[in-house]
Amino acid sequence: MRPAPAIVVALPPALAPALVHWYRGHRRALPWRADRDPYRVWVAEVLLQQTRVAQAVPYFERFVSSFPTVDALARASLSRVLKAWQGAGYYARAHRLHATARLIAKERGGRFPSTVDELESLPGVGPYIARAIASIAFGRPCVALEANGIRVAARWTREEGDVRDPAVRARLENALASIVPNRNPGTFNEAVMELGETVCVPTRPNCPACPVAFACRALRELDDPGRIPVSSGRKRRPTVRAAIVVLTGPGDRWLVQRRAASGLLPGLWEFPGGRIERHELPEAAARRELREETGLEVGDLVPLGVVRHAYSHFVVELHAFAGRYRGRPGTGSRAGRRWVTPSELARLPVPKATEKVVALARIREDTACRGSGSRRGRRRASPPRGARPRSRRAPRRGTRA
Repeated sequence: MRPAPAIVVALPPALAPALVHWYRGHRRALPWRADRDPYRVWVAEVLLQQTRVAQAVPYFERFVSSFPTVDALARASLSRVLKAWQGAGYYARAHRLHATARLIAKERGGRFPSTVDELESLPGVGPYIARAIASIAFGRPCVALEANGIRVAARWTREEGDVRDPAVRARLENALASIVPNRNPGTFNEAVMELGETVCVPTRPNCPACPVAFACRALRELDDPGRIPVSSGRKRRPTVRAAIVVLTGPGDRWLVQRRAASGLLPGLWEFPGGRIERHELPEAAARRELREETGLEVGDLVPLGVVRHAYSHFVVELHAFAGRYRGRPGTGSRAGRRWVTPSELARLPVPKATEKVVALARIREDTACRGSGSRRGRRRASPPRGARPRSRRAPRRGTRA
């Protein structure tokens, strides 16, 4: 016997105006809410796909300051775009932003399409972002349903199905579509998101502060409204162990190489290295990876430390080593690999884990300089006038005897 189809719960018409009224008085002053510019809405929504609001603000401000219009983004080099995106993670988003900006500039004269169907035809623009731009920037009456909206709508309707199921999502979207206002629909969509971000949070929702508690079935009918939507539990992310070499060559330059244009961290620069094989020691892996990737051999390797960084599906444990290459300048250079000074590396787009390794290398460099009694580029101080010259056999302060 087939189960009866789930019934779409009708939401009260008073819900939308009450929610919008609350939103106008309680919304946070976020930079992408300053206007309805479709370009700024687009950048914000792409950024917010995988980044929390509080974390997204400085990245958004830096990005739109570097590229204030879609034409400015289209004219920029990919390297500049990745550098401006650095730290926000999920770099494929920056690649898609850049590619889409070039398409809009070339084929549409820099003007954004205004309908959902046209927006969805752009590369990297899915159903949610298309509806967010259409409703917020162009006033199209449609529902933009993301994680916060799904949770809020599930509680309003007491939806106990798996919200990853397309049929369940369709029910939730239909429920919201029945009350989305024709006037300022983008404000309604933003209000739903704001409620989910600040009041109807994933655990322990603040129901007493909810402006539309009267419309929530989960609150009326359940002891704990926070148990909706039903969570399937997150899988534990595996740990990947890797080893890299901060190789210093002539002129105190570091050898770095660019990752492939597709896959994880596309187009970013990093130090040579790779995965540690089973039963392999980290130092042995560092030497092997350096040899396999660059053809270079190195003498002593000094441990710098271990860096851990979490990605969406795994955690990397990065064993960093420092080594010195004493061969001919330019050896190992090729397309996608170069010797750079630390200041030159600071201008290249790099992964967050590489930033952490650079910090370790700097600490070691500073420690070595202090231990040697001098610093690179600093002239030795003259002895005080009238001071007795030291014996040549006496060790200088700051050095080992």
